[in-house]
Amino acid sequence: MLPATFKLCAGISYRHMRNMTGLRRNAMVAIHHELNRLAGPGPCNWISQIRRRSSLLSSRIEEERYSEQEMSYVKQGEDALQKAISILGEQDGWTVETVAKNGDKVLSKVLPDVGKVFKLEVMLEQPSDNLYEELVGNMEQMGEWNPTVKQVKILQKIGQDTMITHEVAAETPGNVVGPRDFVSVRCTKRRGSTCFLAGMSTQHPQMPAQRGIVRAENGPTCIVMKPCAEDPNKTKFTWLLSIDLKGWIPKTIINKMLSQTQVDFANHLRQRMANNVSMELAHAC
Repeated sequence: MLPATFKLCAGISYRHMRNMTGLRRNAMVAIHHELNRLAGPGPCNWISQIRRRSSLLSSRIEEERYSEQEMSYVKQGEDALQKAISILGEQDGWTVETVAKNGDKVLSKVLPDVGKVFKLEVMLEQPSDNLYEELVGNMEQMGEWNPTVKQVKILQKIGQDTMITHEVAAETPGNVVGPRDFVSVRCTKRRGSTCFLAGMSTQHPQMPAQRGIVRAENGPTCIVMKPCAEDPNKTKFTWLLSIDLKGWIPKTIINKMLSQTQVDFANHLRQRMANNVSMELAHAC
């Protein structure tokens, strides 16, 4: 099999065959198969190096399939992720907004080019993979367990890491803040054991502004899920929130509402995950 694989790879080295995307993809699949076979059960540094390089090449091949508009969305999502990571990496200048009895904390900071951002820091007694599956894999079900969200709909998926979504927020009690919706580009990434879900506002032809609903803006936003070093079944959960609700709403009301929304979100997510565990146990019986 190995000689045949290298013949296939040699074939795509010719200029007239290099543009045959299907052939190049088949070559990458064959390479991955052979590397996995050669690697065996133990670690192998040189195979790891080759696998990383072939993965990069595979990503570039996938990018060639995207249209100019799709690549624009991919770049927007990656930019949102990088900007969010940069903000979260700054340890100074954060002000405590609220601390719940269970230790959940919301901090805030004013940035010159962004405005006021909020950061939720909590510890969740769930593995990060389970949380990632709920927030990314089951994203459109969020309205079932989060009362602040009416609906989340995926408008378009681009590869494995990028999607365009439409979210409709529920009105606040007393209709202090009326109906709002968002169109966002989202970028999902895994770096080692850490999971990221970043996003920012964008435009999409399938979802122009809706009559009777204020089109709000967000971003950069980012949820970071990192396994606890002491217990991998627990996750350090961080949520960076930057949002412009538009309209004539006093900042004091907005600030209080957003920080409380983050605390409530953590509690709703805990309850959702606990319900999932209960359902799994019930099915197992």
